[in-house]
Amino acid sequence: MATPLSRSEERNVTSMEKSAWTEQEEEEDEFKECLEEPNGSVTPVFEDSLESNEVEKQKVVIMRAFVEREDSSAKDVDDFMIRRFLRARDLDIEKASAMFLKYLSWRKSVIPNGFISASEISTNLAHNKLFMQGVDKKGRPIVVGYGNRHKQGNIEEFIRYVIFALEKICSRMPRGQEKFVCIGDLQGWGYSNSDIRGYRASLSILQDCYPERLGKLYIVHVPYIFMTAWKMVYPFIDKNTKKKIKFVEDKKLRSTLLSDIDESQLPDVYGGKLSLVPIQDR
Repeated sequence: MATPLSRSEERNVTSMEKSAWTEQEEEEDEFKECLEEPNGSVTPVFEDSLESNEVEKQKVVIMRAFVEREDSSAKDVDDFMIRRFLRARDLDIEKASAMFLKYLSWRKSVIPNGFISASEISTNLAHNKLFMQGVDKKGRPIVVGYGNRHKQGNIEEFIRYVIFALEKICSRMPRGQEKFVCIGDLQGWGYSNSDIRGYRASLSILQDCYPERLGKLYIVHVPYIFMTAWKMVYPFIDKNTKKKIKFVEDKKLRSTLLSDIDESQLPDVYGGKLSLVPIQDR
């Protein structure tokens, strides 16, 4: 049974806080500067350190000590993972610790070998609905998902497919990067693609087990009928995730994407120069 955190420890850190945390501050902490390459492209330079944020640094130390007492496997994770869980709970150490310990238990149960093989999710892979190629101007990997290729089926296999995809995305992140961006393309989406149970399950996995991994979600080519499904999913999206979702009008699609993604890194299906690669081939 987990024991309460020391209130004196919590107060020591809280007294150091100077302002409320915003998504912009978090992104600035990750993305420090850019270098211009000879070909004109921009390469992000990251500061792979917690030193720049004293409040988070202190809270990471306190949370790590607590979770390691409760589960020794916590010693195997880095400070950046601890920080992501803290940020997901607005730097509340007790709430973040409970969330993190639940995650560790979940991972041991669902991914005991540390990975999910393609043979376990062959049906979902055959739909060829997720792709990964390029990075945005902040160095975040770009994932493209086609909603009209998803079919409601075995929920357990779909959940494992979602985990497979998130593990693949995280493994492909550049050093110092923690987030990815996603383009959710709904062109051709219809009621046959509506899988509320699957959507909620994938949302739960993303928010509870991979917190602060999503940097931004662009939802594009949105048909009117999709809004019926959206209204059923929206209440289950936490406030931090809601801030990262952007519906994009068709007429502003290319300009919106180019504001965040260099043309050399933009998928060719949106007017860029990179061909999409199925996520299982990454």
